[in-house]
Amino acid sequence: MSDDTQQPIVVKRIKKEAAAGAHGGAWKIAYADFVTAMMAFFLMMWLLGSTAQGDLQGIADHFQNPLKLSMQGGSGVGDSSSVIQGGGEDLSRKVGQVRRGDTPSTRAINIDAAKRRQKSGLSLEGLELEKRREHARLIDLKGRIEALLEANTQLRMLKNQILIDIVSEGLRIQLVDEQNRPMFDLSSADLHSYTRALLRAIGMALNDVDNRVSLSGHTDSARYAGGERGFSNWELSANRANAARRELIVGGLDAGKVVRVVGLADTVHLDEDNPLDPINRRISIIVLNKESEEAIRNEATGHRVETSWPPAADPAEPGRDGGSYSPPFSGN
Repeated sequence: MSDDTQQPIVVKRIKKEAAAGAHGGAWKIAYADFVTAMMAFFLMMWLLGSTAQGDLQGIADHFQNPLKLSMQGGSGVGDSSSVIQGGGEDLSRKVGQVRRGDTPSTRAINIDAAKRRQKSGLSLEGLELEKRREHARLIDLKGRIEALLEANTQLRMLKNQILIDIVSEGLRIQLVDEQNRPMFDLSSADLHSYTRALLRAIGMALNDVDNRVSLSGHTDSARYAGGERGFSNWELSANRANAARRELIVGGLDAGKVVRVVGLADTVHLDEDNPLDPINRRISIIVLNKESEEAIRNEATGHRVETSWPPAADPAEPGRDGGSYSPPFSGN
């Protein structure tokens, strides 16, 4: 009989597998797909419930015969076939879409923009792109003029009297007076030497772009002793604007680019609170954008103004009656 102490010892090892084996995350993906499908289903049901019957019929017809609907449809391919076009909460409400011509159009049309598109042959998007390009060119011209003035030691001292900004008409360059440094002689259209140099430099720069140019002269509110019946700020501002035009052309500006030269007297002040401020005496040069240029040309062709008033004499020269003009009470 064998001894019990001599029996072999058996060790049983149990391998534990990891819980949720290879398929542990598959249910999450399946659940996500299920939730996405349910969301899409309820969204489709909501769209079907909120879409008018005419639109539903149009969608169905589109998939049955898309070419026919695209050729014969109105503003879209879901034109309503309902016999009763109105009704419901609002008598003006339509069931689905209606064919073009069934209802009056309320779309506003810009006549000027349509004419410009017709002349240029560009679409609305093309015109907008061209407008942005023109705006960029004017900003570039502004930078070139500022750099030109900064590089010239003689013109640099006038930088406080040169105002350059972008306005709705285009690029505006204003040459304004200072108390001790006016652009013109007192009550005259005679330019100072530094004003001539400034205008010639600007004229050369303006010839780098194709845009047309408009000039206007402005004065302060100081009056001539003879009043408005004789030589006045109107004639003085116009003469100064023309003198500036001539210097721009001498500087290199193409004479054909000037489309308007006007004298506005003291009707438009920079300093409204102080009408006698020297800053109100100025020459305004506007590099016109295409839209403003066309507006000026349309105004010129649509309204013809004739005047019988004789041209005024230079304030520095004697008048037609042998007399001379009296100077203003204060500098203009």
